[in-house]
Amino acid sequence: MLNIFYEDIEALDLYPEFFMLWLSKVCKSEGKDLGDLSLVFTSDNYLLKMNKEHLNHDYYTDIITFDYTEEGVVSGDLFISFERVNDNADKLNVSRETELNRVVVHGVLHLIGYEDKLVSESALMREKENHYLSQIVSREP
Repeated sequence: MLNIFYEDIEALDLYPEFFMLWLSKVCKSEGKDLGDLSLVFTSDNYLLKMNKEHLNHDYYTDIITFDYTEEGVVSGDLFISFERVNDNADKLNVSRETELNRVVVHGVLHLIGYEDKLVSESALMREKENHYLSQIVSREP
């Protein structure tokens, strides 16, 4: 089951069914099943506060992932700063939708077990993100 929540921002025009189908395929491709997943879209300040409280990090981030995965069933909460997504999309010259999808799949890849602390891990994570982003059929005209 996939749930979408909003903290400290207005609701976005998103398609929960899209995320459920796409992320289920991502998990299946990685030999896992998608369980309960929450996408929580927040403001920068909300996520900064969480970053300080839960991780002792005093900086803005685009995502914080809480992992509840057990026995091959991918579950967790993805807290995503919508402001960071917008800023990153501008900096990277990509659509907001593309960057949002990248951040969401990045979080799911963490839940699956991928890390990105080392350069080699980060490169593999980016490769996986690009692979799964390429499988999306655009809804834009």
